[in-house]
Amino acid sequence: MKILVIGSGGREHTLVWKISKSPLVEKIYCAPGNAGTHDLAQNVPINAEDIDALAAFAKENQIDLTVVGPEGPLVKGIVDVFEALGLVAFGPSKAAAQLEGSKIFSKNHMRKYNIPCAMGKAFTDAAKAKVYAKAMGAPCVVKADGLAAGKGVIICATLDEAYQSIDDMLTQNIFGEAGAIVVVEECMKGEEASFIALSDGKTVLLLPESQDHKRVFDNDEGPNTGGMGAYSPAPVLDHLLREKAMREVMIPTIQGMAKEGTPFKGVLYAGLMVDKDQIKVLEFNTRLGDPETQPILMRLENDLVPLMEACCDGTLHNHTTKIDPRAAMCVVISSGGYPGSYETGHEILGIEQANAVKNTVVFHAGTGLEGNTVVSAGGRVLGVTSLGDTVEEAINTAYEACAKISFKDHFYRRDIGAKALKRLSIPPKVGVIMGSDSDFPVMEKTLSILKKFDIPYYVTVASAHRTPDAAAQLAKEARSRGVAVLICGAGHAAHLAGVIAAHTTLPVIGVPIDSSALQGMDSLLATVQMPPGIPVATMAIGKSGAQNAGIFAAQIIGVSDPAMAEKLAAFKQEMADKVTKKARSFA
Repeated sequence: MKILVIGSGGREHTLVWKISKSPLVEKIYCAPGNAGTHDLAQNVPINAEDIDALAAFAKENQIDLTVVGPEGPLVKGIVDVFEALGLVAFGPSKAAAQLEGSKIFSKNHMRKYNIPCAMGKAFTDAAKAKVYAKAMGAPCVVKADGLAAGKGVIICATLDEAYQSIDDMLTQNIFGEAGAIVVVEECMKGEEASFIALSDGKTVLLLPESQDHKRVFDNDEGPNTGGMGAYSPAPVLDHLLREKAMREVMIPTIQGMAKEGTPFKGVLYAGLMVDKDQIKVLEFNTRLGDPETQPILMRLENDLVPLMEACCDGTLHNHTTKIDPRAAMCVVISSGGYPGSYETGHEILGIEQANAVKNTVVFHAGTGLEGNTVVSAGGRVLGVTSLGDTVEEAINTAYEACAKISFKDHFYRRDIGAKALKRLSIPPKVGVIMGSDSDFPVMEKTLSILKKFDIPYYVTVASAHRTPDAAAQLAKEARSRGVAVLICGAGHAAHLAGVIAAHTTLPVIGVPIDSSALQGMDSLLATVQMPPGIPVATMAIGKSGAQNAGIFAAQIIGVSDPAMAEKLAAFKQEMADKVTKKARSFA
């Protein structure tokens, strides 16, 4: 196959690197490319947004698959142009790319298909936008409707900042046409994460989750950038929230686009705000992120080419992904002054030495060649990406490689991955053990409650019959891990809770799963009828029991934790308020 990759950043170098590993590929072109793609592909001096020239090149060189990296040409309709010429291009159509190209289109789509997102409205009149911002209050977010090179989202801590941002976009036209319409939104609280999937218009195939770092300086200070680093996996998006994001965001978005007659093919990227057990969409992108692509593709063990082809021809349902269990870490090295003004043309030293560090690849973003010398040619210059058996090992390896690279006034954040380390360092207070992974749809009710109360937990699978030794070991080691309560969900004979209770002095809560022909009555009776001296607190069958198990665990912890007791009181009041509200509706 002959493949053309369009773009010149770190994302495109990573794509070229990954594609070059495919045995299906004979030749790779990259337009316009950078100093890194030069080593793996033939760079072509065509601008990424010169659609006609790119199409002519692809036609003349009999390109089998064109991979579009950046959002600009996608929003302008490059895929439609290529397909009209009988060329295959990986990415969404112009109509589907509106999910990124227009904040208003995206917001309307989410509202129509009940996809959780921030409250907000669009304006072309600055005075009306300011009135709305005042009513919403600070902090709030002001967004340019169109593409603004990653700089069109302003988080405003005060109303004065919001008013200034509105004037900058609508009156001063700092983003041109992209800012001719502004969206004023609530400022959501929580932690951001990147949730990225492939789609052929029907099937959604998840890629490894990741977390980006937008602010330029350590501790998330300074202005937003295109991204100063990323890591994968992202502990903030555990199994529960990944399932939730697929069910509430990705699948309805793809199904909704199909219903609208604009099927989405390519990469759907949901920027999510995670707050305890809740997720909301910050924005959609219609291509891979940069620098998220670097750790994601480092962990993806599949040949990427067949996956992209399947997105194009509608056969993605025939594929699954295989993910390296190791962690991946990318640190972006930037030019001094970025994201403001910066100098280019400085010689970069140490790339070869950094590449020699174990499990490390240095991906080029803003680089160029002067003869045989690699020089800086952009704000974000390199993405140093490393694998490690743990997040900490990946972090240490990446920074070891970064230390070998130098060029005039270069800098990089020193705390990429710190959030992951902090989250992973918190010991679990509750252990949730399932007899089978098929029990998860019931037990996720438990996990949602634990997240709501900010109770750290672990979740695993152990069988009382198939892996009795593993189940016993979980019980024996729980107290030393800091666990205060164990919750066991199992169906059929439901001996799991009893086995766990026999090997620990911690309180054990049993959740009977309705997985048998007896609709869970067998599980309930097996869990209730513990022998004397082996107590198990037994909940009701199924999801209501699972939810109550989480609340009961919080109550046990709340006996000695005043803060937890306060949360429980607030939770009780919240339930009472809901009943009162429903009662009023009948008045």
